[in-house]
Amino acid sequence: MAYAVMQMRRFARQYKKLNDKTAKDVDKAVVKISENPLIGERKKGDLSNLLVCKFKSNSQLYLLGYSIDDGLRLIYLDSIGPHENFYRDIKR
Repeated sequence: MAYAVMQMRRFARQYKKLNDKTAKDVDKAVVKISENPLIGERKKGDLSNLLVCKFKSNSQLYLLGYSIDDGLRLIYLDSIGPHENFYRDIKR
């Protein structure tokens, strides 16, 4: 059974700014994550609760940061953006 997906405020703001092609690629990545939440790479240190799924859109690498609540079977979409400064911005 797939997990339910919930957008956090930061993710929703970043998603609105994406162009249509990139938004479709993000939607595909979210479907993959909801089917298999452990597909992402778990981070270490300050971001230890974050998993990151990498995908390409328009020949640019994008990162989708999310966290999982197994008890509620929820995936919280935290952030989306290009690789450049992604981790710096998410720590704020």
